[in-house]
Amino acid sequence: MGQDRWKVAPAFTFLLFIVFLLSGTSSAPSERRKLLNYKINQRHICLGCVMMVSIIEQLTQAHKNSTVQEALERLCSYLPGKSNIRKKVRGLSNICSLPLMKELCEKIENVIKNKLPFEDFDGDKFSTFPTLRGYHWRGRDCDDGMASVYPGRRPDNWDAQQDSNCNGIWGIDRKDGIPYEQKLCNGTESEGIVLLGDSAGAHFHIPPEWLTASQISWKVYSDLPETLGNEFDWPQFSQITGFLNSTIGGWTDSIYLRLRKRNRCNHRDYQNISQNGASSKGLWNFISGLARSQKFDKPVIVTYAMVGNDVCNGKADTVAAMTTPEQLHPNMLKSLRYLNSLLPKGSHVILVGLADGTFLWDNMHGGYHPLGQLNKDITYEQVYSFLTCLKVNPCNGWLSSNDTLRNIATERALRLSSILRGIAESEKYASFDLFYMDYPLKEIAEEWRKQGGGNWQLIEPVDGFHQNPKHAQLKLQWECGM
Repeated sequence: MGQDRWKVAPAFTFLLFIVFLLSGTSSAPSERRKLLNYKINQRHICLGCVMMVSIIEQLTQAHKNSTVQEALERLCSYLPGKSNIRKKVRGLSNICSLPLMKELCEKIENVIKNKLPFEDFDGDKFSTFPTLRGYHWRGRDCDDGMASVYPGRRPDNWDAQQDSNCNGIWGIDRKDGIPYEQKLCNGTESEGIVLLGDSAGAHFHIPPEWLTASQISWKVYSDLPETLGNEFDWPQFSQITGFLNSTIGGWTDSIYLRLRKRNRCNHRDYQNISQNGASSKGLWNFISGLARSQKFDKPVIVTYAMVGNDVCNGKADTVAAMTTPEQLHPNMLKSLRYLNSLLPKGSHVILVGLADGTFLWDNMHGGYHPLGQLNKDITYEQVYSFLTCLKVNPCNGWLSSNDTLRNIATERALRLSSILRGIAESEKYASFDLFYMDYPLKEIAEEWRKQGGGNWQLIEPVDGFHQNPKHAQLKLQWECGM
């Protein structure tokens, strides 16, 4: 059995990507860098193997007591058939060796890059490809051969000759000789939408059916390459920049879609500049990914929403690793000064406070994790405890049975939110006005309970940590007053 146990390990290697994300390691490097930043260690491998063994064991039960080898073959057969992922998974039969593990990850990375290339031929940060920070993350380029053509630009000569801002409006009305862009968009105060956020804003999601033996099938993993290419994020369905019909539950309702519905001239003018694991400490490292020109572009609404990672970390001394008010204040001022030099006049910046993460433990710890659904034997409390034991807990402060520690984390979150509020009330900038908004977690939960739902249904089932689509939709409705 010990030998069989290691033989099935490679089949579950792709799920180690989940481990990397849960560990708090950002898998979203700055623009045009490597797709994934692999930081593999024995703890990750241990967690991955435990998850793998659990899945394989449940597959043997779900399919009439099939053997471990048969369960392995079944899982391999579900991987995308035309990619090399399945072959690489079968080709390596031992992950005890870290070099082999790294080799497999690098091969999978190459497969994804070959299948889903990101290209920005004209260097304007906009692309005609969906993933790898393409148009799932920011508006689709309509001419990737001209750097002067991209979403969000003020129209060049009212777009009489070409669609310079990719909103689909260009040409001249032959009846009166007036360009359509001028007739339809002049004076409408069209503007774009930008998110500077963390994994919540990027709409992090691990399909629970990936880990639920009774639901695993070839269809479940059909979008695996795209999921990896988007870093396990789904910005195309997100609350701020979502624009496609959701395939992961609920429906897509976003600020971008509402702006577009109000003013068709805003078409494609969205940017989701978010990273898994991001916090105020690292904002400066990726804020330069925001594409906006004071000289050539329209104003924009920027939402800053780092709702958890200034408090959440996997450090043994989690309190010492939390962002302090003394650190947050200068970091934010530095970033706001940069935005003031970048954004067109008439823009708006909204600072969103941190969420109260005690909600997570209070509503999740007693429920069954997807890995425990079949046999009713694995609770979220056990998962959180195991992650802490392995030192890969994404939030040692809130995902903890220690109520004192959870309260300390919440107190720190409140203090940091207070700093953001103070900055919004005291600082003035020439290019934009500045606002503050609390994260409305209590209001969201109350509204959901009125609809007959349970609080646990607002949290992602696999990680027990992020907001799910229901949560995001209710948050948008509350913020927009409808």
